[in-house]
Amino acid sequence: MIGQLALRNLTYRPWRSVLMFFGFGVGVAVMIVLLSIGEAMLTQARQEKLVGGGTITVLPEGLDVEVMKTGGIGGLFFSIDHASFLYRQALASPRYAKEVSAVAPQIEGRLLYLRTTGGTEYAVHASGEIPDESRAVGAAPEVVRGKWANDDGDRKWVAPTPLELRNEIDHFHIPGDSVANRDTWAEWHYFNVIAGGGKRWAFISFIVGGDVTGAKWGGQIGITLREQGGSTRRFAQNVAKSRVRFSTSDANLVFGDSRVTILPDGDYAVRASAPEENGHGRISIDLRVHPEPYAYFPGVSMSSGGFVSGYVVPALRAEATGSLCVDSVCEQFASAQSYHDHNWGVWRNVTWDWGASRAGQYTFLYGRVYPPDSSMSVPPVLFYLTDSLGFQAVFRPTTISYEDNRTVRVANATVRVPSRATLFDARGNDTLRVDLRVEDAIGTDTRPAGERGNPVAGVRAHPYFIQMKGIATLSGRVNGVPLTGSGTGFFETYR
Repeated sequence: MIGQLALRNLTYRPWRSVLMFFGFGVGVAVMIVLLSIGEAMLTQARQEKLVGGGTITVLPEGLDVEVMKTGGIGGLFFSIDHASFLYRQALASPRYAKEVSAVAPQIEGRLLYLRTTGGTEYAVHASGEIPDESRAVGAAPEVVRGKWANDDGDRKWVAPTPLELRNEIDHFHIPGDSVANRDTWAEWHYFNVIAGGGKRWAFISFIVGGDVTGAKWGGQIGITLREQGGSTRRFAQNVAKSRVRFSTSDANLVFGDSRVTILPDGDYAVRASAPEENGHGRISIDLRVHPEPYAYFPGVSMSSGGFVSGYVVPALRAEATGSLCVDSVCEQFASAQSYHDHNWGVWRNVTWDWGASRAGQYTFLYGRVYPPDSSMSVPPVLFYLTDSLGFQAVFRPTTISYEDNRTVRVANATVRVPSRATLFDARGNDTLRVDLRVEDAIGTDTRPAGERGNPVAGVRAHPYFIQMKGIATLSGRVNGVPLTGSGTGFFETYR
């Protein structure tokens, strides 16, 4: 009887019956989907390899979340390079204080090995968090006993003092076992300072050279004074290794009576004395270099085979106060434009393009290293931009367009060098253009004395190291905001 009534109703009002069947089917389908989502959420909530808390999870680009959960080969060694820098200058920076209320770094499911004093080794499934930050994003675990709070190591990771930050990124290094030609290993603190309305400047280097793991190494102080369009004076002092002190845990460097010291407020005290090369003068420098907050580059290191090249900029934008004395005639500096970086690696037959400049409220850095092994691919230029709030953007121009319309004399040779240069890049809606106008240039023949002028011995494609000073003009757009500004900077290349 019921079947007959249903059939009669279907034949009497077929379209109404179809609509009712469709509505009932949609309702059942929606219920199935909701139940499936609820089941999935419940499963994920119980999944120990998923990180909880917060509203956004930041992972390395291209990482498959399922691979991370299941421990596949693609997620075995994943990590976020310079995670502390990203935390301080991107995610938790003052720039995004209105949008981001809390950020928590977390590591889940890492394989570690624990070795006891008795020599027994255990595989350990480990996780890591910073307690106060995890609590702020609602991801803190329930503590049933004891105290779970930030310790001093957590504080240094999240918010180091200026002194701790300098020592963290600006310390010295020991060449690893893979480094070839350790006798060419070199590492140095470099400073520059501009005076005289931008018409005079000094390059100051404290260089540790040679195989520091052996007996044949030492130090050298190198200082170059330059008058724009005028004379160049060079000063140098070799320092025996017994009078050199450097550290892999702090940035302080001692060269006998000369030294670089990190002060408690994070400033650099730079003191140096050296005689003039091919002359009778002597220079003495006593400077205090103050880095601007947030204006630093955390560092990069590249290696292939035995080649290693590392670079960090603790003071991309800085001011120098103090004195520079030559032949007992002293010049005083007060908040003069300054800069400091740190390099390490093996440097035989290595060349590069490099530049750092102010551009109004912005400060930028660019660079590219050409390794001695010609089979290695040459990466695009790394262009790093900051403002008063720190890191602003990264661009990757493929080329630097030089116009070689100037000449300089290097020993007995006349070398054509850049008069202008241009960098351009576009990344999504962000664009960059930098125009460099060279006001002064000097060159150095990097070949050993026996190779210079000899077409047979040690042919090098670009033996002349060119140091330039000029004006940089910045234009483009980042995050919808126009980039504008110009300022003085230094640039380097090879010819």
